[in-house]
Amino acid sequence: MMKKLFLIIGAPGSGKTTDASIIAGRHTESIVHYSTGDMLREEVASKSELGKTIDGYITQGDLVPLDIIMDTIMTAIKNAPADVILIDGYPRSVEQMQALDEMLEKQKEIELVSVIEVRVSEYVAKERILGRAAEAEVVRSDDSVEVFFDRMKIYTTPLEEIQTFYINKDLLEIIDGERTLDLIVKEMEIFILNKL
Repeated sequence: MMKKLFLIIGAPGSGKTTDASIIAGRHTESIVHYSTGDMLREEVASKSELGKTIDGYITQGDLVPLDIIMDTIMTAIKNAPADVILIDGYPRSVEQMQALDEMLEKQKEIELVSVIEVRVSEYVAKERILGRAAEAEVVRSDDSVEVFFDRMKIYTTPLEEIQTFYINKDLLEIIDGERTLDLIVKEMEIFILNKL
């Protein structure tokens, strides 16, 4: 059975993880959602050796090395309980994008259907992230102003090259992430279902 993959990218605070998890929650039989950030944080929480290594990168606001991310993602896709897979927070670099592209060339059972960019301005992203930090009882180690700008820079630096790459493959879909959650989720859900 062919697995259909949707990648969801967006700035920190764009809401991409929330959007994707709501959609997967409405279609539990057919759609599964993985957040690369959550998958890595789960590994950290498990206190494994790998988790300790990953934690060192995340705490610094750095990108986790390519081989670790690729292993995490491919394992998730292969073991996915559904045929439609939403992965958010990937790719975050040109290197990650190319590695996935090469892997998909070799994998005949996985089709990359679309890359959905949830677009928000830096201002909106910052307000949301810092608002989240203020409300949270457990503050994520990466929710501070300095780390926000580091993460934003990591996101925006390769963005144009990533956009161009997927535009050329006719795979990029842009969704306005500055509207209400309902509208964003509705548009993304319709788009995904129409592609199946």
